[in-house]
Order: sequence, then C-alpha cells, then structure tokens
Amino acid sequence: MQPILEVSGLTKLYRGSGRGIRDVSLRLEAGDVYGLLGPNGAGKTTFLKLVTGLIRADGGTVTLFGVDRSLHHERAMENVGCMIESADVPDFLTAWQYLRQSARFYPELTGQRMEEVLDTVGLLHVRHEKIKGFSAGMKQKLALAAAVMPGPKLVLLDEPTNGLDIEGIVMFRSLIRRMSAEEGTSFLISSHMIHELEQLCSRAGIMAGGSLKREGDVCGLVPEGGTLEDFYMTEIRDRGGELQGA
Repeated sequence: MQPILEVSGLTKLYRGSGRGIRDVSLRLEAGDVYGLLGPNGAGKTTFLKLVTGLIRADGGTVTLFGVDRSLHHERAMENVGCMIESADVPDFLTAWQYLRQSARFYPELTGQRMEEVLDTVGLLHVRHEKIKGFSAGMKQKLALAAAVMPGPKLVLLDEPTNGLDIEGIVMFRSLIRRMSAEEGTSFLISSHMIHELEQLCSRAGIMAGGSLKREGDVCGLVPEGGTLEDFYMTEIRDRGGELQGA
C-alpha cells in the first residue's frame, strides 16, 4: 500500500548556528497517529515546516500521497491540513470570517461544515466575535478547526494542546480518535504532552540533536509495565550530549 507520507534523507542546516535536522527519514501509513517527541530545539518544528514546504530543504525528498512535494506542491498538499507553531489568526476578523477565508480554497465546503467544526472545538457560540478578544487557547482551537475543516487525509499538528484547558484537551483527544477511527485520517503530532500522545498514538519517534533517534510502534517501544514517558526520559538521558537541534 502506498504510504500517506514518505520522507527520505531530509536535511536542513541553518547558517551560523549549524542547527537544523540531518538525514531524517520517516513513513506514515493510512490511519497512523504518529507522535513526534523531543526536547526544545530538537528539530521537530523545522521538520514539519520542511514537510509542508514552508522552508526549503538542503537535501532529501518529501512525498505525499505518492506525489513529490517539491515538484507538484499544490497537488501534494491538497489533502493535508496543518497547524504549525502558535496559532496565527488575524485579530480583526471574527471566527466565522476567518474560517470563511480559509474555505475559499475549498469550493465544496459549506457553511454547515464551518458550523460543524466550530461546534466540535467549542467555539460556535462565539463565531461572530472578533478574534482579538480570544484567549490563546481559543485561538488554538480556531486554528485546529481550520486545519480539519476540509476533511484532510493527513493532519500535521505542532504542539496542538498549547494553551488548551482541560476541556480543550479532552476535545482534542476525542477529535483525533474520531477522525482516525471513522475517517481513516492520519496524524503527525509534535508535542511535549507525552501522556496525551501515549493515549492517542499508534507510533512514535524521538528527535534529538536534529536527528530521528528511535521510532516504532508504541507497544513495541514501551517495555511491559512501563510508559512512553519512561521510555522517552531514558532515551533522552542516554543521549544527553545530543539534545541541541533547531
């Protein structure tokens, strides 16, 4: 079966600092929920930006749904939703206007679908309020709504639970589970919330020093009676001199 995402030898080094990522390869299958773990500066955000084409790679390839993203960017990305770094939503728009602007790229989307995703993330009641009055968590929810609104087959999320309260985290967990189980959506999630990822992810990888050090099925990585957090901390301690990335 053709992978949803195939990354081979992806490399990006920043001039001056020498930080970045080096020779990262990764493969996602349909329905995978993949957790990308690593300390600050490990290279997780750089990796996601390279996958989506937000920054240019020094080497390597990114193939989405069998399409080389560097050669056919729009076709490769047409079934991808993403939320990378902090939610970047314009304060002068209302939540409804923001989603309507995003929906312009997807002619088949309806107002009903916009209402559905706003209801899912708990923002339907404030859909006509200006974003400038939203909390950081509310902006995060709105960006998540925009990412999943077109019904993508792959969703890339960078620290998606930042700023979310307990209710928001429960909503996020339920959304991922439902889309994965009912719609076959694949997810690549970068997060420090290891406990949350352990409940959601079928596979996980650990980045340190700009490289993907370990990956595999969560059930295979975690020893019997242990936790993903225990495994992560052991790996990071063992690689204490390799933690600086980008």
